Amino acid sequence: MPTAREIMTNDVSCVREQDDLRSAARQMAELGVGSLPICGDDNRLKGMLTDRDIVVKVLAEGRDPAKVTAGELAQGEAVTIGADDDAAEVLRTMGKYKVRRLPVIDGHELVGIVAVADVARSLPDRPVGDLIEAISERH
Repeated sequence: MPTAREIMTNDVSCVREQDDLRSAARQMAELGVGSLPICGDDNRLKGMLTDRDIVVKVLAEGRDPAKVTAGELAQGEAVTIGADDDAAEVLRTMGKYKVRRLPVIDGHELVGIVAVADVARSLPDRPVGDLIEAISERH
């Protein structure tokens, strides 16, 4: 079974924790992504920032995205996967936390991102279908 390192996207961009959300949104648009890892000055992962976070936690509350930093939206410890964890563990973690993308960590260093699509390309259809169903459920 493939590992996270074998199926991840290793060309990963971070938004710095001191970057404002206008810059973060511009970076997402340029990269064509809906989420970015938030990295500190120590190059450690501080959290994940999504386009939804910007809309719901900033714009919908009438806050100015040019005055809110990515670090302000980093909440607790980010859900991650180890670089040497196998695809089954990636699926379990995605299902448990209802996420579609996981930062891949080697030690304390961010080395990539693994998405549902990456797992789907490496495993039979049914486990991935079960995951999509699990993370798409509304509570």
